[in-house]
Amino acid sequence: MTDFEGVLRTLTSGNVEFILIGGMAAIVHGSSRVTEDLDVVYSRSPENLNRLVTAMTPLKPYLRGAPPGLPFLWDTRTLERGLNFTLVTSLGDVDLLGEIVGGGGYDDLRPHVVQIEVFGITCQCIGLDRLIVVKRATGRPKDLDVAAELESLRDERGAAGADAEDPNERAS
Repeated sequence: MTDFEGVLRTLTSGNVEFILIGGMAAIVHGSSRVTEDLDVVYSRSPENLNRLVTAMTPLKPYLRGAPPGLPFLWDTRTLERGLNFTLVTSLGDVDLLGEIVGGGGYDDLRPHVVQIEVFGITCQCIGLDRLIVVKRATGRPKDLDVAAELESLRDERGAAGADAEDPNERAS
């Protein structure tokens, strides 16, 4: 099981620019689903890539699903040459995404974030409306189910401005 608090603390204490997406973002917005990994979209600026490598190195990131012993060098050059990385770390599974279907990259998502507090850690999270769009865009059955659940939650709240909503009470 992933230590979500540990990974979030690692990223925020390393001043990594990222946006929480995926299952944890859905949970923050009220979903009852369970997730096993932490998904984030990260800024691809050279400075942020350096911070990301520095922050994550102690967690011994390795490509999830790769055969044991396959050479994998965790450095800035690797991040520059790749885009999306599904990793296993000493704190669990982490998906580092340079861009996502239906949402784009970090700069594309920035207008659609809310500040949240999770485990006492303040970070950026994709807003509810954009999360629904992203989940629908994947087309995967499990994401479509989550999108439907999130739409119901939004409708229950009468969330005309769901992205501006403060989800802090559900995030702790």
